[in-house]
Amino acid sequence: MSKILIFAGTTEGRKLSEHLCKRGIEHTVCVATEYGEIVLHENPFAHVHMGRMDSEGMRSFFAEQKCKLIVDATHPYAAIVTENIKQAVYASNEAHVVTDNQADSSISQNIEYLRLKRDTDISADYDNIRYFEDNEACAKALSNTDGNILLTTGSKELSVYCKTSDVRERLYVRVLPGLESISLCMHNDITGKHILALQGPFSTQLNEALIDQYDIRCLVTKKSGAAGGFIEKIAAAKNKNIPVYIVGQSVQDDGMSFEAVCEYIDRKYNKLHIMLAGIGMGNDACMTKAVSDAIESADIILGASRMIEKYSAKIDKKPYYLAKQIIPYLYEICADTAKISNVLILFSGDTGFYSGSKKLYLAVKNEISEGKLNADVSILPGISSVSYMAAAVGETYNDAYICSIHGVKLSNITSRISHHAKTFMLMSGVKDVNMLGHLLSSDERYGLQKCSVTVGYQLSYPDETISQLSPQECTKLKREGLYICMIKNPNPVAKNVTPHIRDAEFIREKVPMTKEEVRWVSVARLGVQPGDTVWDVGAGTGAVTFELARKAMDGAVFAVERNTEAIELIAQNRQKLGGFNVHIVQGHAPEVLADLPRPNCVFVGGSGGNMREIIETALVKNPKARIAVNAIALETLQETQRLFAEFGLQQVEITQLSAARGKSIGCYTMMTANNPVFILSGKGDKYGE
Repeated sequence: MSKILIFAGTTEGRKLSEHLCKRGIEHTVCVATEYGEIVLHENPFAHVHMGRMDSEGMRSFFAEQKCKLIVDATHPYAAIVTENIKQAVYASNEAHVVTDNQADSSISQNIEYLRLKRDTDISADYDNIRYFEDNEACAKALSNTDGNILLTTGSKELSVYCKTSDVRERLYVRVLPGLESISLCMHNDITGKHILALQGPFSTQLNEALIDQYDIRCLVTKKSGAAGGFIEKIAAAKNKNIPVYIVGQSVQDDGMSFEAVCEYIDRKYNKLHIMLAGIGMGNDACMTKAVSDAIESADIILGASRMIEKYSAKIDKKPYYLAKQIIPYLYEICADTAKISNVLILFSGDTGFYSGSKKLYLAVKNEISEGKLNADVSILPGISSVSYMAAAVGETYNDAYICSIHGVKLSNITSRISHHAKTFMLMSGVKDVNMLGHLLSSDERYGLQKCSVTVGYQLSYPDETISQLSPQECTKLKREGLYICMIKNPNPVAKNVTPHIRDAEFIREKVPMTKEEVRWVSVARLGVQPGDTVWDVGAGTGAVTFELARKAMDGAVFAVERNTEAIELIAQNRQKLGGFNVHIVQGHAPEVLADLPRPNCVFVGGSGGNMREIIETALVKNPKARIAVNAIALETLQETQRLFAEFGLQQVEITQLSAARGKSIGCYTMMTANNPVFILSGKGDKYGE
């Protein structure tokens, strides 16, 4: 079955078949006579159907072949055959209840119809011509040329050619000498000598003079006919031996040129088929049949060395698994799709489960959507280590917390395990299992010493072992390899679902503390995300710190404080409230900030007179950092406003918050006001870029 059918009858029809064979595109050629069959060269990509067919016979043949594109390359005088083809296409599409036909009823969303015409005008005498269906296609092709361009298509479509500076700077635009035309040129940054405002007609000699004057290396025109000076343009280009790009070959009017048909089919059907596949645990017996079949049919196999070494590809295999390696390679092989069709990229486990396939898939998709890569991309899932492990030990994983230790801060792990009766954790190697054992063994807050750890080693491989260990036993493992752990917690701690911490929950003593009403609004202004790195400068008791830590549950919060008593309180509150993603930094800001990681958010509760330096340090580290400052004194408010403006912060908000709390006096309740606080917030934009 072929998606493309060519009704041959001309030299162009035969040449089109030869072109598709070279590109590796399977098709069927329909010929009326035995002679027609003889002149076609034998090729595995070309199937020949001999014999005359009426409209009904064609319709049946279309259905049998499940074709999507009909190319009518019959002789111009074979009008009856052409009409039969159009009727068969129309009837086939009507049978599929096509309701959104294009202007010509012979063209539809189901089966496309292209008429390959024979050039009979002057352009047929010049072989340095390319045809394009529209201005977009022409503009794209011009980006791959060098030298100045004479654009004679008018001003209305000028914006299409001016999208990229590379093409725009080389354009010399011939337009009518009217205000509208010149205004459109100016609007698209075409100025000065690049505007040729002239009224035709233009002789061949005048066209040649313009080509010489502006050192033109390519002429772009519409197929406007004799009245529009088309013949003179072609003659001038031919005499000066420069290429001509012609826009506006219409399917509906008189057909498409041979070059246009070839380019259209190449663009639509000659693609790389890129597939990202999960091979499971590593044992071929655990691989899905779909992945196994994909390996068998792959022209090229890519992936980590250990994954691809035992598989054979028809053409080649490369140890590439990163987008920065694979994307350039795809460009390299895309030019040879006559030989290469199926590219398979292997990933361990399941492509949708902590796999590098996501980044690569998005990267390839982006290249395709931008028109840089003529390909399609799909994903084949595999069996994940969690699925395999759960089945091996008779457990479910829908009721478990699942995470990977890759890229996760170890300080956050115990907190996560404490809230779940069952946790599956992917490991990088034996050192991760050792670390997990130490964390569980040393935990005092949640009693995680009582957890049991089921350790899966080299799952699906010949040396596979699954064993149940105590946290202490995990610290003693030494064999390197692939690990996954299932942690059972007999006493999971209920999660605190309240969004904020009340003042009474903190250990405070005599250290000043940001009151809860102010604290909650301040944290909200920062918009902290789960994986963020946050600085709390002037942390005090850590009241704001631990609010931030709840928001940045997968990230880290650095509590910066110079006061020794306050540092001790932060440590006590960390033990009490469980903010194990909090890192305590004692010292003066901004000096100690230099060694901290790049912040996503910065809260300044106290600056010690160094507000400028603190903000500047944060923005140097991350020009896009979100910053919030609490100010009690008007002088601090004024200074912060000035600094926000100076450093170009955007989305600036200022809120004055004055909270009052009820206080019992005898049988009465009186409202006691706290000091008003100004909350200033903004986002870095231009500073440091």
